[in-house]
Amino acid sequence: MLRQNLDLLCSPLNGIGLISTDVFDTLLLRQPKSQRSRVMEGERRFARLLKQRGIHTSAEELFRVRLLAEKFAYRALNVGGGAGEVRLSDIIARQLAMLGLPPELLHRRIGLEMDIEKTSLSANGPLAMALRQQRQAGVRVIAVSDTGLPADQLSELIAHFHGPGLIDKVYSSADAGASKRSGRLFSAILAAENISPSGMLHIGDDHIADHAVPRRMGIHTVHMPKSRIRRYAARADGARSEALRGLRRQLALSGPAFRAVSDRNSFGHEVFGPIVAQFCLYIWLYATQAQAQGDCALAFCARGGIGIRQAFEALLARLQLPLDIRRENILVSRLVAARTALETRNGAVLDELGREFAKSSFAEVAHALGGATYELPPSWDATFVPAHFFDMLSSSSGLPVLEDVARQNQLFKRHLDMACGPATRIILCDTGLYGSTQRLLAAGLPERHFETIQFARCNYKGLSEDHFPDVTGLVVEANLYNPLRIETVVLRYWHIIESLFEPAIPSVRHLTEREDGTVSGNAGAIAHDVIDATAGNPLLSGVLDYIDHVESGAQVMRQADVAWLRLKRAITNPTAFDMVALGVGPRSIDFGRGESVHVLAQTDRTGLAKQLKSTKSQLWREGAIARDFPRMKSALLAALELAHILRGVSAHLYR
Repeated sequence: MLRQNLDLLCSPLNGIGLISTDVFDTLLLRQPKSQRSRVMEGERRFARLLKQRGIHTSAEELFRVRLLAEKFAYRALNVGGGAGEVRLSDIIARQLAMLGLPPELLHRRIGLEMDIEKTSLSANGPLAMALRQQRQAGVRVIAVSDTGLPADQLSELIAHFHGPGLIDKVYSSADAGASKRSGRLFSAILAAENISPSGMLHIGDDHIADHAVPRRMGIHTVHMPKSRIRRYAARADGARSEALRGLRRQLALSGPAFRAVSDRNSFGHEVFGPIVAQFCLYIWLYATQAQAQGDCALAFCARGGIGIRQAFEALLARLQLPLDIRRENILVSRLVAARTALETRNGAVLDELGREFAKSSFAEVAHALGGATYELPPSWDATFVPAHFFDMLSSSSGLPVLEDVARQNQLFKRHLDMACGPATRIILCDTGLYGSTQRLLAAGLPERHFETIQFARCNYKGLSEDHFPDVTGLVVEANLYNPLRIETVVLRYWHIIESLFEPAIPSVRHLTEREDGTVSGNAGAIAHDVIDATAGNPLLSGVLDYIDHVESGAQVMRQADVAWLRLKRAITNPTAFDMVALGVGPRSIDFGRGESVHVLAQTDRTGLAKQLKSTKSQLWREGAIARDFPRMKSALLAALELAHILRGVSAHLYR
């Protein structure tokens, strides 16, 4: 096949005035070495360069932050509808800023990247010879690449291996803000080269980006895929590199020394401090890429988002991390968001209401949504059935409820306009888990694009995941606790994360208009410069104290690794002190209702079997076991942990 393709390129190409060639794995052939191996080699060289300047940063720290910068940049790019590439210079700039390294090292680090590329690539001589023949015959030859490198650096690499005079022009997705895979880069090339699709021939190795997409556009293609041996060798190299990284990390974390903690404030400082700071760094990485794409606002959702923002702003100031994106605290809750979806008659709101009000009446649901007391006929006293609710609201008795909902929606839209301005892309920041607020707002206000970044993402509700592509769990994305993935331990006791960030204010239920035309709510003043989420919250106070003394992102990442181990022990095998430190008391069920539930409810059951059975209904099972079975605690908790391991293995095998 390769020989046939080259024979074709050496023959006259009737009607073709432009040949475009992919760069990597086509014009320039890679050695069977994975991208991660190449990046790690670059970080080793960078670490040596830093050491020469008196800066001691390990290659592993550099590599880890580089991967995080790439991960969240591409996530923000894709969620925001971007079709190009994240520029390598942006990724490295964020890596340097996060680690507190001098920004003037950017060009030296990119130079190292280019050096690595020059040692891991080789010239595709036969293809170059065929292209030169076509160029001599009068056909224009260009190079096109989906890459984070700009065109001038691609030109440097091509000239390094092929010498000058082979390529007339180079197009990079990093420069164009468009990619081959989306087809937009090809469209831009056709316009810039002033040529029809039928007059262009594209050569490349990727079946989608270099063959299927351009072919659908009417562009002629020559597909030159990599051999299976080269693909498998690169994958094997990547697996080996990742396994070695994992081993080194485990060795570094073996037998960590936990600092003694004596109260909730010190627990917040030593344990939650590094974990929250790590979360805030992830927010910055995501928001920085979103800022580069423009037309967006970062909205911190009451209640949990208020505490998140207080920690986030403190970390930005402490580490002097640049961020110009518009950001505000907003008055929103699942109830507020549900009203917007109700007005558009979107089915998503019925899912949420059905789950929240499974044993309630139509009248109770109407009262929660409308926020008033209504004189409703007896039919509204029937048990709530989601499928009938829209019809009930459309009846004459339901119109007052709809009118109140519409008034609340108008106030919320005005509040959103004041907080986020004209931005069409609104990034909600909250604790998690399912992303109900985002799902409902997206259904109710389709004129804006809503996405959510939150601590964790988990489909604990068992409802649709259609909105999950727009919901990012920055720290955790999993539906089950996996003992082998330490961060998922928060799914065993999620209420501690919610409680950590929430100020002592009620959930937003009702909005009102002030005399000056601004919108307020029952939650009170929530502006960042007005409310203090640490009031009465010693855990969050400890977090802010930690952030006030942090020196760099590298310190945060190192200390977070240890803090996660300490938090896992506190949640899955709590001591008497851990029970006090992580106690959150009753939790409001919200959604317009005043009831609360206890995370650790008191039980009066007698008999061992009944007591054990009662732990299944507790929101923190490990805490209930530690409280109710102090003598059997070790055996019961070990058995529970084993059960989670077996469940994780089973889910992996049969997914």
